[in-house]
Amino acid sequence: MALDAESIKTLSVGGTIALGVIFPAIAIAMIGSRALEAMGRNPEAAEKIQTAMILAVAFAEALAIYTLVVALILKFV
Repeated sequence: MALDAESIKTLSVGGTIALGVIFPAIAIAMIGSRALEAMGRNPEAAEKIQTAMILAVAFAEALAIYTLVVALILKFV
């Protein structure tokens, strides 16, 4: 089975999106898990922990958005 250029492009876009979503999702899960664990140990610091957690999740989510942009560039160029 021979792959033409369009098929290879489609596979590369799919691979880019898959990898670009899996790793930020794992990062967000780890951030949330650790933040909840820290809040459970020290409830008085929950506000500071929550602020730092939201900031870290935003950065991890930004990586997924950058991956989506790269995948769209690959798709339409």
